[in-house]
Amino acid sequence: MNKTSFTAGVLYGITAYILWGILPLYWKLLSALNPFHILAFRIILSLVLVGCVLIIQKNFNWLNFFKDRKDGFLIISAAIIICFNWGLYIWAVNNGHTIEAAMGYYINPLISVVLGLCVFREKINRLQAVSFAFAVTGVIIQIIFTGSLPWISLGLALSFGIYGLIKKTIKLSALESLGSETLAASPVSLALFIIPFTADGKFFSLEGLLYLKDIPALTIAVLSFCGLITALPLFLFAKCVKILPLSTVGFMQFLAPTLTFLTGVFIFKEAFSFYSLIVFGFIWAAVVLYMISLRRI
Repeated sequence: MNKTSFTAGVLYGITAYILWGILPLYWKLLSALNPFHILAFRIILSLVLVGCVLIIQKNFNWLNFFKDRKDGFLIISAAIIICFNWGLYIWAVNNGHTIEAAMGYYINPLISVVLGLCVFREKINRLQAVSFAFAVTGVIIQIIFTGSLPWISLGLALSFGIYGLIKKTIKLSALESLGSETLAASPVSLALFIIPFTADGKFFSLEGLLYLKDIPALTIAVLSFCGLITALPLFLFAKCVKILPLSTVGFMQFLAPTLTFLTGVFIFKEAFSFYSLIVFGFIWAAVVLYMISLRRI
């Protein structure tokens, strides 16, 4: 690999992870909207944008996922899981849980290592085993201090880990996969539009969307970028992984949760107690050990 290609790959990767890391700032701009409606718009607008790009490229491979029962099942499963992940992340950010969301993406690589071990019988070295033990210790401390599971962090980490596991078996490019997944998820978005999410609302009614007419035009304009915000970092990431070794990409992946964490603490001013510092201390130690383990691969 020449220096120019390596530099380009690093720039693609860093840009992708920065965009993912500052994504909470974007979702916060849409806090006047119901998080489930934001998710619905994200699915539909991503489908429209990616679908148009692929059609312009005369690429219709992404529309053939339903022809094979196994591939169709994998795409639909991936679509359901990523919808859950997206929805939980948006809800967490707009309800003051950005720091917990960051924790989820810190421990996600460790979850992926364990899933690879269990499903694909991939090897795990000692440092990775120790790093996972540190992460588990952090979660246990969180449970002791709060009396409950860090369900937001674990929900994000597990869902994205399982999503990555499924994606490993899907033979489509990043954009093709996103197109087929959002197409498969489009019924979910339609359901989210017509479910009122209020105790007195009529089930399966568009009345729950009436509040949108009072939303400022600027917020609606910001919302229109949902598809681009979703597809652009994914496109950049896909170009990055084609150029760089996965071990190099592995180092960069912690940039996103770090930016998310800093956003939660210093911009959103979310509470960060002493016990939270202890919990994150174990998580950060796990991350450092994991990064060291990558150097030995």
